[in-house]
Amino acid sequence: MQFACLTKLNMSDSSDQVAGVLAPVTSLRHKGDLGIGDVGGLRKLVGWAVDHEVKFLQLLPINETGADDSPYNAISSVALEPSLIDLSSVPEIGEARVNEVRAGLSEEFLEGDLVHYEEAKRLKRDLLEEGFAQFEGSEKFEAFCETEKEWLENYTKFRFLMDQEGGCETWDLWSINYRDPELAHDFIAKRKGSEERLRYYAWVQWVAFTQWRTLREESGACGVKLMGDIPIGISYYSADVFFEREGFDLSWCGGAPPETVFKDDAFTQKWGQNWGIPAYRWDLMEQDNFAWWRRRVDKLTDVFHIFRIDHILGFYRIYSFPWRPQRNGEFLPLTHEEAAARTGGLLPGFKPYPDDSEEHCAFNLACGDKYLKAVQEAAGDGEVVGEDLGAVPHYVRPHLEKVGIAGFKVCHWEAFHGEDGLEHPIPGKDYLRCSFATYATHDHPPIAAMWEEFRANISSNDEGERVGALWNLRILSEFSGLDLPDDHVSYRAYDDEVKTALLKALVETNSRYAALMITDIYGMSERFNIPGTLGGKNWRIRMPFTVEEMSKREDLIGPAAELRDLIVASGR
Repeated sequence: MQFACLTKLNMSDSSDQVAGVLAPVTSLRHKGDLGIGDVGGLRKLVGWAVDHEVKFLQLLPINETGADDSPYNAISSVALEPSLIDLSSVPEIGEARVNEVRAGLSEEFLEGDLVHYEEAKRLKRDLLEEGFAQFEGSEKFEAFCETEKEWLENYTKFRFLMDQEGGCETWDLWSINYRDPELAHDFIAKRKGSEERLRYYAWVQWVAFTQWRTLREESGACGVKLMGDIPIGISYYSADVFFEREGFDLSWCGGAPPETVFKDDAFTQKWGQNWGIPAYRWDLMEQDNFAWWRRRVDKLTDVFHIFRIDHILGFYRIYSFPWRPQRNGEFLPLTHEEAAARTGGLLPGFKPYPDDSEEHCAFNLACGDKYLKAVQEAAGDGEVVGEDLGAVPHYVRPHLEKVGIAGFKVCHWEAFHGEDGLEHPIPGKDYLRCSFATYATHDHPPIAAMWEEFRANISSNDEGERVGALWNLRILSEFSGLDLPDDHVSYRAYDDEVKTALLKALVETNSRYAALMITDIYGMSERFNIPGTLGGKNWRIRMPFTVEEMSKREDLIGPAAELRDLIVASGR
């Protein structure tokens, strides 16, 4: 089923400045879903975007996830998440069967505030199994299997091995009969029924890629681009690392340096974020002209027009740990000297080199230039955005501008020291055109929650929190043209006027891209993720209304209409 395009646009004729909305697919709710957002809901959101002059939808990674359900911890660099498939559009399943299943599901599962991943994945897997049993084969499927063989064969084998372990992807705990790649190939070849099972997993990926490729074509024809995400790393427990481990240095895990702002995470404050992603053997990858990266990017641009590289700083150098995250608790109470005694003298730090000399900076810059060139070549006409936040070396942003990769402008972090001795926001009109303006990424609270948190912290007993809150409120107010309080303390509560001023200032920046979270349109406070934490509500938040209701309910029509008017007035 195709959505209706009100206007068919020639995207090359439009302004190079566009406004977009960040909306994780899993968070979308639509009539007929099965407890989790999917391609069907996204198709309807594209229709809404057409109506409201929104030119791109930022969707986060959509690769298949593991047990923690984090989109940034995928079990494959290419394979797509099966739970995002719109099952009603699969011929072997259909809308009638989906509705039949929905009738037997609880209201909490279908209408609750959170995605119940385990149940949703199992439910969709069971229906996909039913569909595959009805599948009679097709030339298009066979062609897909042949064309995608380079990654598909290893992925389907990895999923088969996961089945042997009850769905567990932690391959270093698997049976010794197939824990080694060569043993695994032999085990699968001799296992009765393996061929049909491998074919099932290939069929699921064919269905997924077909739906996403179709949606990419349809949305592009309507002037709405889909924006995906490439994390800098890939999960240790992935098909890629298991079968292609020569390209990875498993003795080092990538992450980020210590950050004192993580008040609730003592490990991050002291040691940094240990993401558990294996470091790359860039020297070996270079020998085949970065074929793994080129494949990863090429397949991503099959389903997205734009993609963001999460932590693009990792192409230049990445903060790395000589231990796996499972050992973080062991190292938390230790001094650096005590930690070094347990690791043979190795300590967390930037690899290949810290930015502590001109020579090291020059080397890291040359590495980033080389690796990103391969990425851009693989992207072809795809647009590349780089998330360049955190501890950013001085050479990164000039280099990104030089090669045409839009870096981030988080508006209330962009400030300069004025003649009055105070810091002031850089005016949005002065932003580089080659940039991506926003108030928040998926790791930050919505602007309403952020504003109210700053207001609450004005009364904090912690001087740092108090000073930071006042600074942020003043910068945000100045940036958006809001009046400052006479006493410099009594900032107004977040209301419609504040929201309008902030959104207007964002879309009026000079940046090529201006994006806000879908929660910001409606003044919501729920956040999608809290960095440095696991479980809880992370990645589980569902919108409190359906995509269909966004165009029908009076309380939702008004905020969206205001956004449309602001975008039109800005010329985007």
